[in-house]
Amino acid sequence: MNMKLTLCGALVFLGSAVSFGAEAPDTAKPAERYLWPEDYMADPAAHVFQGKIYIYPSHDWDSPVTDKAEGNHYDMRDYHVFSIDGDFLTGKVTDHGQIFSIDDVPWAARQLWAADAAEKDGKYYFYFTARDREGLFRIGAAVAEHPAGPFEVMPQPIAGTYSIDPAVYAENGEYYIYFGGLSGGQLQNYRGNTYDPNAGMPGKNDPAAAPRVAKLAPDMVSLAEEPREVVILDADGKPFTEGDRHRYYEASWLHKYNGRYYFSYSTGSTHLICYAVGDSPYGPFTYAGEILTPVTGWTTHHCVVEHNGSWWLVCHDSKPSGGQSRLRSMKVLPLTHLPDGTIATIDGGKQ
Repeated sequence: MNMKLTLCGALVFLGSAVSFGAEAPDTAKPAERYLWPEDYMADPAAHVFQGKIYIYPSHDWDSPVTDKAEGNHYDMRDYHVFSIDGDFLTGKVTDHGQIFSIDDVPWAARQLWAADAAEKDGKYYFYFTARDREGLFRIGAAVAEHPAGPFEVMPQPIAGTYSIDPAVYAENGEYYIYFGGLSGGQLQNYRGNTYDPNAGMPGKNDPAAAPRVAKLAPDMVSLAEEPREVVILDADGKPFTEGDRHRYYEASWLHKYNGRYYFSYSTGSTHLICYAVGDSPYGPFTYAGEILTPVTGWTTHHCVVEHNGSWWLVCHDSKPSGGQSRLRSMKVLPLTHLPDGTIATIDGGKQ
C-alpha cells in the first residue's frame, strides 16, 4: 500500500465556546496526523505506559467478505500494537507487530473488532471483541509483561460480558470496563444481561439502548459484579430515545477532567462522537455536546488521552482508502477543554 503521511500545519480553534446541549456547535479544523499510512488500522485505543504512547487498534484488511449485514464486511483477523517515540504529531511511530490472530483465540470464530488495554502492578491487559462459535460477540482478555507483548490469550471469554467495544478506565486501584454496541454489535438484543434473539432495535420513541459498565475483579480477567446500564440523559435531564441523533450507539470511552467524568461515544447512524458528563464512573451522565462531526466513512470510533499536559483525540476515518468504510486509517487531532468545562467541537472533515 502506498499512501502519503498527512501532517497539516497547526491551526487554532476558531469556534466559540460550546454550550451544554448545543445542537449545532461551531467547529474548527485542527492539525491532524495519520499515524500509520502503511496499513489500515481502526478503532484506536491509546494509553501512556512507561512514559510512552502505546496504541491498540483493530486491523482492517482487504477482505473478500463484502456482505454488510451485521457488519460482516468488517472482517478483521488480528491485532497489532504501536508506540510513539515523542509526541503525537511528530514522534516516530513503531509497529511492534502482531499481538495475536483469530487462530490464537480458542473460543473465537471471526471478527476481531475494537479493543482496549490497561496496566496493573506491572502487567498489561488487552481486552478484545470477537464472535464466538454460536455467532455471539464476547469480550476476551490477554496478558503480557510489557505493553507491546507478547500477550497470552485467556482460554475463555470474560464471563458475564457480551456485545462489543470494551474500554477500561482506571482510578485509585479500581478498574471499570465499559462495553456495548448496537446493530451488528448485538446490544439491542440484551434485556438486562440476558440475550433475547427476538428483542431487536428499540422503536424511535422508545428509550435508547444503554452501554454497560462493570468493575473488574482484582485478577483483571473476570468481573467483580454484574454489568449495569450506563444512564445517559439528554440536556434536559431526560433519558435519550432511540430517535435522538445524540443517543448512544457504540464506542464507549471515559476520561476525567477537573474532577468530572466525561463519557464519550459514537452515535453510529448519525456519525458523531458525543460526550456526556457525570460525577461517578457509573454515571449517570448528562449530554454536553459533540466532540467530532462526521468523518469520511460510516463508522467513527475514538479515544481521549492526555500526554505531556496536552489532550488528544485519537480516531479513524476512511479518507486514505477513498471512502471505503471497511478500510480505515487511525489519526490523531488535538482536543481542547474550554474554560467552562465543555469540549471544543472538531470538524471531522467528511467528504
